[in-house]
Parts: sequence; structure tokens; C-alpha cells
Amino acid sequence: MKPIVISGPSGGGKSTVIAKAMEAYPNAFAFAVSHTTRKSRPGEIDGKNYWFVTEKKFKEMIENNEFLEHATFGGNMYGTSKKALEDVSRAGCICILDVELQGVRSIHKCGLDAKYILIRAPTLNILEQRLRARKTETEESLKKRMKHAEEDLNAVDAEPNLFDFVIINDDFEQAYNDFLMAIKEELSEVMSLKGQN
Repeated sequence: MKPIVISGPSGGGKSTVIAKAMEAYPNAFAFAVSHTTRKSRPGEIDGKNYWFVTEKKFKEMIENNEFLEHATFGGNMYGTSKKALEDVSRAGCICILDVELQGVRSIHKCGLDAKYILIRAPTLNILEQRLRARKTETEESLKKRMKHAEEDLNAVDAEPNLFDFVIINDDFEQAYNDFLMAIKEELSEVMSLKGQN
């Protein structure tokens, strides 16, 4: 079954959509846990949310060609190892790769047969409102995120073949249902394998 490569700016709703799908189908999905050089946030668990590594270790992994994709965002390095994808596949789950746009391009280049999905807010103004409502961003980090989101969305418009599905998260339930429709083949396959029709 194809892995799901999912991307979208912070505040677009991709994490919420993924969380709801994982709750509704607890044995169907698993994340390819990414590596990062950023510091963990309160409540994050090493090996569950990310593998938190030093910059030195991350660079060694790049040199050893261990990553499917890697990117730098906000001064921190993020990457998805080939082993993480293999671990999820061996467990018989749909692998979810939650990556930045740069990572989506890298995965395309390496030829991974996957389903590529973008989840985004309907407008940049709504995205900014959502990020402000979180109250987790400084004014400086909010400006960086908004600039990054605008650049990404412009790039997506310029590269229409980058994603198989673009989901506009104007209404959460509709966005969630659109996500399930986009992955219905993979979901059907994994549920059959696990005997859970």
C-alpha cells in the first residue's frame, strides 16, 4: 500500500485531520517518525513525536544516505529516514509522512510511489487567525511562518503536479471526509489485511 505524503502550512489543519483519522482507525496508520535537531517541546516524546538528535548526528545520517528527505526550517533540520518508512511498512500500516514542501519535492525526486496530499487553510488571513489563536507563536515567529506559508502556497500554484489532492480546510468535517476519500484505496487495503472491514 502506498505511503501518504502529507504537507501544508502550520495552522492549515493537517495535524488535526491526521489525529482524527488515527483515532478513528487506530491500527491502520503509523507515522514515519522524523528526526530533528530542534529541542523538544513540553509533552513531546523522543521516538514518538520526533527522534531528537544533535546536528552532528543529523549530518552523519545525511552523509550515510539514511534519509528519504531532509530539510531545514526555522533554523532546525528535519528528515525522514528510509528505516522509518520500512518500520511502518513491516508493521502492516499506512505510513504517514508529514513533511514540509521541500521534503515533498525530495520524495518526488527519489521516486517514492506515494499519495501526495496538501491540506491548507482557505486563505492566508484565516491561517494567520488560526496561528494567533494557538498563542504559541511570538510576533517574529508568526511573521516567519506566514512568509513561509505564502511562499509554499505560491510554489504549489506554480507546481500543480506536486500533489495528487489539495484539500481546502474551510470546514473541518468536510476536510476530514475529503482526506478519507483521498486515501480510500489504502484504507480499504489495510483494513482487509487486518481483517477489519
